[in-house]
Amino acid sequence: MRDLTDNRDLTPGEPQVSGHSYRIAITIQVPETVPGSFFTISIGVRVSPEPAGIELLSRYNVALNYAINKILRLNLKKIGEIHNALYRELREWFGLPSRIALDCYRDALANAKAWRNNPKKGKRPKVKKLSMLLHQGSSYRIEDCYVEIIGGIRLKIIGWDRRYDEYENREARLVYREGKMILWISKKVPKPQPYKPRDARAVDINERKIVYGDDKINKDIGTAVDRAYRWKILAENLQRKYSSPRYPAWRRRKAIHNRIRSYHRKARNILEDWARKAPLKMVRLALKLQHAVAREDLTGLINSLRKIKNKDHRTKLIIMGYSRLEKWIDWQAMKHGVPLAIVNPNGTSSECPKCDSKLEENGYRRLKCPRCGFEADRDIIGKLNIRKRALKILGIKVIPGGVLAPLTAPR
Repeated sequence: MRDLTDNRDLTPGEPQVSGHSYRIAITIQVPETVPGSFFTISIGVRVSPEPAGIELLSRYNVALNYAINKILRLNLKKIGEIHNALYRELREWFGLPSRIALDCYRDALANAKAWRNNPKKGKRPKVKKLSMLLHQGSSYRIEDCYVEIIGGIRLKIIGWDRRYDEYENREARLVYREGKMILWISKKVPKPQPYKPRDARAVDINERKIVYGDDKINKDIGTAVDRAYRWKILAENLQRKYSSPRYPAWRRRKAIHNRIRSYHRKARNILEDWARKAPLKMVRLALKLQHAVAREDLTGLINSLRKIKNKDHRTKLIIMGYSRLEKWIDWQAMKHGVPLAIVNPNGTSSECPKCDSKLEENGYRRLKCPRCGFEADRDIIGKLNIRKRALKILGIKVIPGGVLAPLTAPR
């Protein structure tokens, strides 16, 4: 890690007092990076939803679906064939600017490839959301607090994440949804160099909470499953209310349909927000203490969850999305340069973390070892076993006999 002092003027989007410009000094710790190794992030730029921009997005959406159908109907695969078949039509029939037309058929090719590579196939893909692929320099540019799109469209910047301004803008996607327009710009950022961990922070996940820590520190974060499940139940109750055995009438009633969709979207947003924030909190603590993050490999868990008989319990565990949580833990660890250890989940909640013996039930969610007498909550036992296996993977020593402790503990 190295210290970096950033002296800069306040940007146009930041607060100023009485028209004066102030200079601020920010001291941050910048991790060492891996030479030649990068990862891609998306930066959101909130822009004003101008009518000209919305109209262009609508034409782009119609042109995109037309291009997807034609690519699949004619079985076009090479970019040259697609250009000859679609470029003139996209320009003349749909009125797309030249570079937007190129981005449109490239976007269509990507959608067609994804459908071809899907073993289940199903119906041909149809893009419903208003979004448009753009390339820096040729399709869009950022100039004087405006996003300028080819064709003379200028969108005023309302809000902007400026943390990654030093990195080059790459291709972007303009998205319009629910009255908001956002330009998502991709950037290549150097990957931080993982440090050598002193210990491991284990993460144990269940329906009610996430337990994380080591053998001394124990923290937990409540899940958002119950809040999301309430919105899901509201949507399902509306569907049942406006349905009959012969026909789901709610599909034809626009107001009811929109309300049901909003309830489902609310449930998804609650879970997505929680799945992003919880791993960030855990990874930041590990980074502060120079520890690794350890989690279980839960690949294929969905097949076991579907066999649970209790419907409410089964549904809650499925909508929580273990794979989504794993994805964000891994992403935040990579982004911050925190070492990650993934362990085998078999027996983490049923083995004694001290002597590896089989544990026995001793009350609600409490287990006790008949051999050494160790007793703890099921979540604590899972966390300790995950940490124990992670330390072996990372090559960090433990006290002889299996008792876990930091390297500074007395021998």
